[in-house]
Amino acid sequence: MRTKQSIILASVMSVGLWLASCNSQLDIKPVNSVATGQALSTASDLSALLVGAYDGLSSINLYGGSLIRDGELLATVPSTGDVNWTGTYVAPQQIYTKNILVNNGQADLTWTDAYRTINICNTVLANLNLAATADQPRIEGEAKFIRGSLYFELVRFYARDWSDGDPNANPGVPIVTTPTVNLDANSNVARSTVAAVYAQALKDLTDAEAKLPATNSFFATKGAAGAQLSRVYLQKADYPNAANAANRVITSKTYQLVDIEQVFDTREFQNGINTDETIFAVQITDQDGTNDVNTFYGSSSEGGRGDIDINESFLQQFEATDGRANLFYDDDGSIRTAKFINQYGNIQVLRLAEMYLTRAEANFRAGTAVGDTPLNDINVIRNRAGATPLSTAQLTLANILRERRLELAFEGTYIHDIKRTKGSVGTLPYNSPKLIFPIPLREITTNPALLQNAGY
Repeated sequence: MRTKQSIILASVMSVGLWLASCNSQLDIKPVNSVATGQALSTASDLSALLVGAYDGLSSINLYGGSLIRDGELLATVPSTGDVNWTGTYVAPQQIYTKNILVNNGQADLTWTDAYRTINICNTVLANLNLAATADQPRIEGEAKFIRGSLYFELVRFYARDWSDGDPNANPGVPIVTTPTVNLDANSNVARSTVAAVYAQALKDLTDAEAKLPATNSFFATKGAAGAQLSRVYLQKADYPNAANAANRVITSKTYQLVDIEQVFDTREFQNGINTDETIFAVQITDQDGTNDVNTFYGSSSEGGRGDIDINESFLQQFEATDGRANLFYDDDGSIRTAKFINQYGNIQVLRLAEMYLTRAEANFRAGTAVGDTPLNDINVIRNRAGATPLSTAQLTLANILRERRLELAFEGTYIHDIKRTKGSVGTLPYNSPKLIFPIPLREITTNPALLQNAGY
């Protein structure tokens, strides 16, 4: 670990701002809703609405912060886990202590913003005819990437894991694929099964992968859809498909691993950048967007609150030569991660290193070598970090999962990895109702078709 002053700042990397590569205001204003009676009528209207879907996806309650933060808080053991929550906000405090109330504000906001964004995607998809014929596949792919990603996140947080009981019987979340214009009795949709929600996410993401281009500025691409598909398949223990999806991303040669010091935007107070390793990221600038993981992981000197401290015990898992230990710094006695040090840094949602780790685990479990051997894939990641390569004898499932934790630390994957591997959070087993968000009280109150989760 080193001090904040000694963090090596990112060098020359490819620039990818959210909607502009200069300091001017955004050219297209996000559109989050269309008033009743106001019809979309032009291709420009549709483009603006699609930008609104990206704006929704980047909400602080979704990939702009909470989906990443809460995936870590839910997975940690208070006081003795990887992180300590020291903040005063009630909602994340409940998530951290696993004493989530039915009226938890964060559970409400994440649900609301996700479905609002899904509705924007549904509206885009219902009006594809407004776009030029040549543009329609890309627009459809982008909307389905966003919708499929959100259904996947919703079912992971608000329902039992795929491995917990029968996914064909367990309630998931409501599936809505057409635009909702008015909220009335017809809007009362029941929860589909976990299996049905996974099927919807897989359908959307598969369609997206087929229709999206390999490069698409900083918007969703074929690789982004493939990477998200690898996550969905891995979560449902479909290892052959997980390996194949990850392999498609790796072998596309669209993305390249970069030096460990350049993976994250460690510059302070400068507009965000992507790197060659970035598959999909939430774009943040000083004009648009909020890096809400910085808000909670960053100290006050970096625009944050310093609500999440990293425990020394986590750092002790890195060997002396592992450069990933340098992504932490001392902040007046508190240990912080430098992954989110930049208040205006882009938030990495999907990056190439995860694809190597997914391909390695999926191949190891399936006894296959799609693309490469599990040992080679793990050592690609360890070599990049400067860690000692594993030997054949050291290649165990436990070491593969440990490598995943060290590489993807605090990026929001932890609770989902615990659930799919049937681990535990302290004394709580992976299938404890305390590790699942409640269906928001407001939704239960207004929609009699909804069934509340156990424990609430």
